[in-house]
Amino acid sequence: MRLRVRFTKLGKIRWTSHRDIARMWERALRRVHLPVAYSSGFSPRPRVSFGLALPTGAESLAEYLDLDLTEAVTTAGLADRLSAALPNGLDVTAVAGDDTRSSLQQDVTSCTWEIGVPSSPDLAHAITRALGAPALIVSRERKGNVTQDDIKPAILQLAGDDGPLVCELATQPRGLRPTELLGALDIDAGTADIRRTHQWIARDGARWEPLPPDAPALHARERAS
Repeated sequence: MRLRVRFTKLGKIRWTSHRDIARMWERALRRVHLPVAYSSGFSPRPRVSFGLALPTGAESLAEYLDLDLTEAVTTAGLADRLSAALPNGLDVTAVAGDDTRSSLQQDVTSCTWEIGVPSSPDLAHAITRALGAPALIVSRERKGNVTQDDIKPAILQLAGDDGPLVCELATQPRGLRPTELLGALDIDAGTADIRRTHQWIARDGARWEPLPPDAPALHARERAS
C-alpha cells in the first residue's frame, strides 16, 4: 500500500533543513507504528519520497510525501496521530491511499506562492512592467557556469496590488524560485516572507492538486504560532 500525505511547514521550523525534516518524519513514522517498507541493501532506508524541495526559510501549507507500506492500514485518524508525533509547525492536513505510483517531483508542474513584501508604491508598477515586458532576463549559476535565462514563460500568474504578492511559478522544465522572481522585480528577497500555498499537476488540459483540499489548515497555523 502507498500513502500520500499533505503537511504544513510553518513558524520557526521553516529554518530547518530538508535533511532534518526527513529525520523528523522517520521518527514520527516509528512513533505511530506504521508498517513502513524499507529499501534493500547494506543500509536499508524507509521508502519515503518527498515532493519538490522547499527553500529554507520559506513556509508552506502544501508539502507532500509518499510512503510505501508493507501492509494496508486505515487512514481514519492517521493525520491527527502523525501531527501529534511531529514538532510544532509540521502538521498533517490530509492522508489518502495512492494507487498511481506516480512521482511528485515529476508530476508537479507549478506552485502557487504568497509573498509578503514591504509596502511600496512602486510594487504595482513593477508587476505591470514585468507582465508587459517581452522577456525577463536573470543570471543563474549552475555547476560553476553562469547563464542568462528568460524567466517570463515560467510566470503563470502574478498579482499583488493590495496585500501579499501572489504568483504561480512553473516547476518544469526548470523551476523558477520565488527569490529569482523578486530579483527580477527589484525586491530584496531578504525582506520577504515566502509561503507556498499550492502545488499543481497539469495534464491534458486539466489541473488538480496532489491531494484534494479537504482538510482545514487553521489548526496547523495555530500550533505553529
